Amino acid sequence: MAEEVKVLSASETKKEDWMNSKWRPMMGWMYMLVCMMDMVIFPILWSLLQTATKSPITQWMPLTLQGAGLFHIAMGAVLGIAAFGRTQEKLGGANNGGLQTPGTGFASGSSTFGQPQSGGFGNSGGFGSLAPSSFGGGFSSPTPSTSYAPAPSWGSTQIAMSSTGKPMPLQPQQPEL
Repeated sequence: MAEEVKVLSASETKKEDWMNSKWRPMMGWMYMLVCMMDMVIFPILWSLLQTATKSPITQWMPLTLQGAGLFHIAMGAVLGIAAFGRTQEKLGGANNGGLQTPGTGFASGSSTFGQPQSGGFGNSGGFGSLAPSSFGGGFSSPTPSTSYAPAPSWGSTQIAMSSTGKPMPLQPQQPEL
């Protein structure tokens, strides 16, 4: 008998347990199944059971809504955090099948939440940066200008300073009564 030599790819050698790789989709499918059963199937079966036994008709009370809907709140948190975590993994380049994301748009930059990213629409520098004069872009349009004109002023604006040195608005003159 000849021995077969098996060549494994990098993804096969690092193969994770099926539970580690499939828990996020399984949580989504489980939540969908529970909601479908509790909101659609069980109410229909409850009505059919009451009709078949000729008992007084009562309304189905969804089991997942009892206890102030804590099940839905908890599942929303689990699925939301799982989706956020997976997004951060994908932005970091984990398990993309060897494909690299392009360096533009929201998929580029740091994978740390709250850190500035390059690309996107116009200047994405945050609140402290100047607003762009136009979004630019499109086919064969010139690159947006990086020079910004100051806002027009009509006369001189007086600025009062507080005791801490911060600017504060001037109080208008009050008429005497």
